[in-house]
Amino acid sequence: MFASNPIADLATIIPLDVIKGYVILMFILVVGGTIFDMIHKKSAKYFFAKAKAAEASRTRELGAGDKIGIAVSTVAVDVVTSGEFCNPKRRISHLFTMYGFITFLVSTIALVFAYPTNEAPALVSQLWHLGAAMVMFGGYWFWFFIRVDVSAEGVPWNRIVKADLFILSLLGTTTFGLVWSILHSMGIAPWNTVSLALFIISATVLFGGVYWSKFAHMFFKP
Repeated sequence: MFASNPIADLATIIPLDVIKGYVILMFILVVGGTIFDMIHKKSAKYFFAKAKAAEASRTRELGAGDKIGIAVSTVAVDVVTSGEFCNPKRRISHLFTMYGFITFLVSTIALVFAYPTNEAPALVSQLWHLGAAMVMFGGYWFWFFIRVDVSAEGVPWNRIVKADLFILSLLGTTTFGLVWSILHSMGIAPWNTVSLALFIISATVLFGGVYWSKFAHMFFKP
């Protein structure tokens, strides 16, 4: 089941050119949303100002080796292993969600543009399903048990604010995508069509709502 190519199944319903065009459009929306977010919040201006202030207060000149060491340490600790999270549960949840999303996204692009037919390697399709499952594990763990409001302040899990748009649309995309793939392979109609529609809607909100969500944070942080 999980070795089946979900994009090849989708191409029997929606023309492949439309699927490719949709993915390209989502990419454009992410880039545009990130740029507008930077302009609105003046993120780039803030980072450059901080860099100038740090440069003005420096006590010594860093050599090339020092700069490389800092860059490698930053990538290894803050980006690759999310070392800024002191809470180990929060860190594990974040890593599952982050790497699951990367796996899901890259395998989706591969299936759409490199292997849009049933001849796709089983590993690529398996990675698509695995990525979705990883996001669901990390994301639902975070949503129901780790969020600050839920764990520390006793606020109900169903309290939703604007900042939750990213995690909810991400969970919707991976959850409905995985459910659709399973139902379609089992031939369960019409629920497979319903889950497909919810999958597309969630993905559109995820990539089209960058300006209103925390999606751009993924690029600012590194």
